[in-house]
Amino acid sequence: MDTKFLAVDYPALHIFWTMLELFLWILWFFLLFKIITDIFRSDDLGGWGKAGWLVLVIVLPLIGVLAYLIARGQSMGKRDVAQAQRSEAAFKAYIRDAAGAEDGGGGGVGGTGRSHVDDLAKLADLKERGAISDEEYLRAKEKLLS
Repeated sequence: MDTKFLAVDYPALHIFWTMLELFLWILWFFLLFKIITDIFRSDDLGGWGKAGWLVLVIVLPLIGVLAYLIARGQSMGKRDVAQAQRSEAAFKAYIRDAAGAEDGGGGGVGGTGRSHVDDLAKLADLKERGAISDEEYLRAKEKLLS
């Protein structure tokens, strides 16, 4: 009876090599999906431009990905930043609307119709810009919430 051990047939260096190949495949697919997402998200490309880049990336993936990164790589980062800013602005607007709806819309300081959320956001902005100190921020916040 011939018994073979798996560890003898597959040394440690082969395990590391296999792990590296797996990591590179995952990295490749991440890059490919990122580029395909960017193609569809891009506003400055028309329909034919998007179709052309998509065909190039799918039919000749290595050449297509490299060409896309060379031709449009810089604007890719700008589109990511713009998308993140739009998402953050939409999230903040949603929070303000939700907090204003709970407040009834008529709260705020002195019955002016402003909500506490707007006042707190302005205070946080002043603190972030360094216009007021931490102590002043805390005092004003306590005053608003009382």
